[in-house]
Amino acid sequence: MHLKSRNPAFRHGAFVKNVSIVLIAALFSTAPGLAMDARFAASLKKLDPETRLEQVCDLEAMSRIDRDTNPYHPDRAKTDVISHPVHAGDTVTGKGGAFRSKGRWYSFSFVCKGSPDHMKVLSFSYKIGELIPESKWAALGLWR
Repeated sequence: MHLKSRNPAFRHGAFVKNVSIVLIAALFSTAPGLAMDARFAASLKKLDPETRLEQVCDLEAMSRIDRDTNPYHPDRAKTDVISHPVHAGDTVTGKGGAFRSKGRWYSFSFVCKGSPDHMKVLSFSYKIGELIPESKWAALGLWR
């Protein structure tokens, strides 16, 4: 039996998306200044357009929540944790995102409009939801 047939992540494309999240997070956190931008853009261009838009919206969620007036300082955000977002052209809308701040995960909903090439965010709005209990993290694919 092949690895693909045993691992449900391969059947649903989640493996590719999860690998891209790890790659983009690693580039985002370790590459300095302009070098990071070029490497990050090159990585994004390798993704399918929907995944690319979700990735730029993940980063925008972290940035926006961090700089807005609230007690949160996210180091991770995912737009598809509790439920999958809905894509309509260059806009993705979700009610099941999550972000991690100070070791805790919180839910959030959002509307994110991207550029036609899905390489940048043109507008982003969000609403922070409830703390996600640690007892639910494993089922949602969240980590410490």
